[in-house]
Amino acid sequence: MESEHFIRHAFARADGTIESSSGDVDGPTFMRSSAKPLITAVVVASGAADRFGFTDQELAVAAGSHSGEPYHVAAVRSMLEKIGLTEDALACGAHPPLHEPSAKALVAAGVEYGRIHNNCSGKHASILALAVHRGAPVAGYLAADHPAQREVIEGCAEMLAIAPATMALGVDGCGIPVIGVPMRAAAICFARFGDTQRFPAAWREPVRRVVGAMTTFPRYVAGTGRFDTDLMEAAAGALVCKGGAEGYHATGMLSSTTGLAAKVADGNHRAVGPFVVTKLSREGALDPRQTGALARHAHPAIRNHAGLIVGEISAV
Repeated sequence: MESEHFIRHAFARADGTIESSSGDVDGPTFMRSSAKPLITAVVVASGAADRFGFTDQELAVAAGSHSGEPYHVAAVRSMLEKIGLTEDALACGAHPPLHEPSAKALVAAGVEYGRIHNNCSGKHASILALAVHRGAPVAGYLAADHPAQREVIEGCAEMLAIAPATMALGVDGCGIPVIGVPMRAAAICFARFGDTQRFPAAWREPVRRVVGAMTTFPRYVAGTGRFDTDLMEAAAGALVCKGGAEGYHATGMLSSTTGLAAKVADGNHRAVGPFVVTKLSREGALDPRQTGALARHAHPAIRNHAGLIVGEISAV
């Protein structure tokens, strides 16, 4: 059950108007992986993406949290090869593919999962590209005072229209410095994805390029059956979205230049789909056909250990 006490959110327009909100939207909240589109825009703005010839699919996987499906792994491996590095350079740690069939296929083939299967490996490959492009050391690229990370943090602050000193900094699950910013700022930033002229001039084209890559290749942003991919596919290019850990999610409605940032209070991701689909439907960002296509995310079934459906999660 969704309530204003359970999910904080900010729904904003590109001009900075907050249309609706609940809870504290002015204190710092860690964006987690919802910041990846901004990080990728920094890499594009630096010239690194062009220098190494990154494709739109590779930009999408850099801005995403991929499922470790074969085409995801191939994209990250291609990025590393273009940079002149190997998987050993990734400092994100290893975990099995989030896509269960892909994880089972590795086991069946006797292949051990590696760092490249980490859902954040695309982002890490892009930051390594930034480091190499700037002539900075590859080793230690996750430190907040590393030249590549300083450039990322400062760039994100500019796109979010906040002072870097006001950001909270933590460490994400993959080891990267994670930024904590007001949800108000995040919602406005995602709203401006639909009107890039509202960004400082240096960021307009990089943001447009990253958003275009994500909406053209949403399967590279997440993967088979994942909410972000299904939401962008259902919207057919009309919105861009990116979820993060601990129940964070941000969406930009491109045609209406509005943005939504949401955070589940207890950090459980299970409430994200029901809330976001319901909110977007109420705001007219999804039509009934699109909402219907997202039914399994809007009303995920609850099954017991016998596999029987005993309930569902809904936003009310």
